[in-house]
Amino acid sequence: MAEVLAWWRALACMVFAALAAPALATAISVRDDRGQELRLAQPPARIVSLLPALTETVCALGQCHRLVAVDRYSNWPEAVQRLPRMGGGLDFNLESVVAQRPDLVLMAGSARGGERLQALGIAVLTLEPRSHADVQWVISTLAQALGLDDSTGQRLWQQIDAGVSAAAQSLPAQLRGRKVYVEVSPAPHGASESSFIGQTLTRLGQVNILAAKLGPFPKIQPEFVVLAQPDVIMVGDSSRQAMLQRPGWSQLKALQAGRVCAFEPAQAEVLVRPGPRMAEAAQLMAQCLQRVAAAP
Repeated sequence: MAEVLAWWRALACMVFAALAAPALATAISVRDDRGQELRLAQPPARIVSLLPALTETVCALGQCHRLVAVDRYSNWPEAVQRLPRMGGGLDFNLESVVAQRPDLVLMAGSARGGERLQALGIAVLTLEPRSHADVQWVISTLAQALGLDDSTGQRLWQQIDAGVSAAAQSLPAQLRGRKVYVEVSPAPHGASESSFIGQTLTRLGQVNILAAKLGPFPKIQPEFVVLAQPDVIMVGDSSRQAMLQRPGWSQLKALQAGRVCAFEPAQAEVLVRPGPRMAEAAQLMAQCLQRVAAAP
């Protein structure tokens, strides 16, 4: 009799383990930019993304359908343009986010309000990529948070990396080694060697006039650019007129010779978003370098 009871107990344990295994398999644990651990009982089905780069990455991972709302700047791919807007990524409307009943909110570490959301019991994952390595890590972390297998994130990063390499290979040797200034906002803020934009520029064989020690996106004095005399200037279209008003910039040889690429708004967005469209950004930069090559 004792042997029969022992057999039934063993069988019951096996059945319980078999039933529990799927639930345990869906449990998720990831760490964000702050080093905080996020635990999810199952893959999130209702996601609010408050950073365009994160929105684009979720969609590039094939999970656009899980997004229920985004920030006002998220506009790619086209599918997200129909989603409710929660305000700016840094100053989002907390009540609107809560009303979406999300089981995960994605946001930048520099954004305000994350702690208030967590206090309301909403899971928050803060990710703010600034370099190529950050982008790779964010893709892997998001894939894990979404309950996807490791290979999904790896394939996406490999596609991005291969695209950047292809853009670099498209440039002939004589177009390498030019001094370049990339402006990301009219403040002006530039993209240094340590930023994802600067790292792409380096892979294209160019010399960034803003050193890594300045931080990824330093605010600079206009006179600094005049002294550096870049061979090529890359800016968003919004900076085109502002440049002409800056002290000494009329003396920039790049401006005088027309070695300036002023990207239209849609292109500028591609350049400044660290995510799945970085290969496209590299192509835009390579095309710029080729376009101004004929200038003296």
